Amino acid sequence: MPYLRGEEPMPEDCLFCTAPRMKDIESYIVHRENLCYAILNRFPYNNGHLMIVPYVHVATLEGLDTENLAGLMALTQRSLWVLREAYNPQGFNVGINIGEVAGAGVAGHLHLHIVPRWGGDSNYMSIVGETRVIPEWLDQTYARLRPLFEA
Repeated sequence: MPYLRGEEPMPEDCLFCTAPRMKDIESYIVHRENLCYAILNRFPYNNGHLMIVPYVHVATLEGLDTENLAGLMALTQRSLWVLREAYNPQGFNVGINIGEVAGAGVAGHLHLHIVPRWGGDSNYMSIVGETRVIPEWLDQTYARLRPLFEA
């Protein structure tokens, strides 16, 4: 909560560059590939909220070469399959916020969000009640998704 209230500054090191140097379970990286990795969002909008992150530190899609762009999309596709298996969502929000004014929490390192959605989910609570309702701990989400990526 101190971070969400703005009482804790963002780390000076890029968290998306630092996370791969940590143990997967500590950083919540659920899967690694050669060019990018899938990590749980520590402040999820819904259960299973993943981010697909290229290892290369670039701020925009234009900064990715064709190989990294293809790797980003291939892991996005695989992640959708894993999330369907794990949660059976009725839909997804998939997107990239480029730049701080567009909502990028880490504007300097491109990352793609995948948010599973269900009819009647509690996402409206973020706006109406200024709170998020997540019925599953990140450790539980990690334990659910990691084996599916390994399969």
